[in-house]
Amino acid sequence: MSLFVDIEKKLGDFHLSTCFEAGNEVMGILGASGCGKSLTLKCIAGIEKPDRGRIKLDGVPLFDSDLGVDVPPQKRRVGLLFQNYALFPNMTVEGNIMAGLKAAGKARREAKALAARIMERFYLTGLESRRPCQLSGGQQQRVALARILVTNPKLLMLDEPFSALDGYLRWKVELELMDVLSEFGLTTLFVSHSRDEIYRLCSRACVMTEGVSTAVVPVKTMFREPQTLAACQLSGCKNYSSAEPFGGDGGTGTRVFARDWGTVFACGRQAPKGLRCIGVRSHAFRFLSWDEPSPDTNVMECRVERLVEDVFHMVVMVLPAGAPADSPDARIRLEMPKETWFAYADKNPCGEGDRIRVGVEPEDILLLT
Repeated sequence: MSLFVDIEKKLGDFHLSTCFEAGNEVMGILGASGCGKSLTLKCIAGIEKPDRGRIKLDGVPLFDSDLGVDVPPQKRRVGLLFQNYALFPNMTVEGNIMAGLKAAGKARREAKALAARIMERFYLTGLESRRPCQLSGGQQQRVALARILVTNPKLLMLDEPFSALDGYLRWKVELELMDVLSEFGLTTLFVSHSRDEIYRLCSRACVMTEGVSTAVVPVKTMFREPQTLAACQLSGCKNYSSAEPFGGDGGTGTRVFARDWGTVFACGRQAPKGLRCIGVRSHAFRFLSWDEPSPDTNVMECRVERLVEDVFHMVVMVLPAGAPADSPDARIRLEMPKETWFAYADKNPCGEGDRIRVGVEPEDILLLT
């Protein structure tokens, strides 16, 4: 199966402009609330109509503004799982599943047999007569997925599928969903604002910011080498500084000046054209004792401003000594396991107001455009 999307749509001041392809895989769309993720899925499903562009499923046009094609939603063979699952509250589990089959034109006897098979497959046997309000969050999701998959769609789309669940349920339901996706092997679009969900469930992903999608890349590449500030922020990085190439090499070298931190860094690769800033993940910094030799590069002297103890980690907020006084992004968040912090603190003064040294490896500098 394959999906091709290249569409634009305006809603007031919001402009959706997204382009991507997905194969026989679970492909993620990572973005903050209001960036256009759900609108993209609704356009693919036929609930919303793009202003222009093309949508193809296995080479067959579902929408083409140039050709005047706009296939009705019920004929697209696309399944969309909404955030709240959209179960009919007045129907039983069996009734909800059979509703999808009846909409597809199945006779009652055939629909009942198909519903029984899918309920057994989704471990819903014995719950046939219950209504949605009598089900757990995980059971509701299984009913919603069963209702979609019993109609044999070509494409499955999941819109923030864990957002309606309490935290303690999410991991269990996520594992169940992994099994379902592996078993059915459908082309799947998985939409989320959670970097962790995207990382665990998807093979490739793109980032959507203010209606515009980036290129689709392998998930591990997205997190290891984010190309833009927006992608880096969504991947969980918390430390940024505006930056510029350093040296007389015309901007093609591997050294950059971080303005907000007042420090020159050696990087693991050449600075890209259009470099805007650098990022360093909180766990990438290492603490250096005052009695150990200082590395030649990528070391900052900082003042500890605040210590925050988490359940398993220590968060240390520091201010680089070279930071400009008027820089709003100068403070750096460092994070490490408590054991690492206590081992360092036993030998080095590191309370609030104390000076410490931190370093970072060149390959841990993220160069962002």
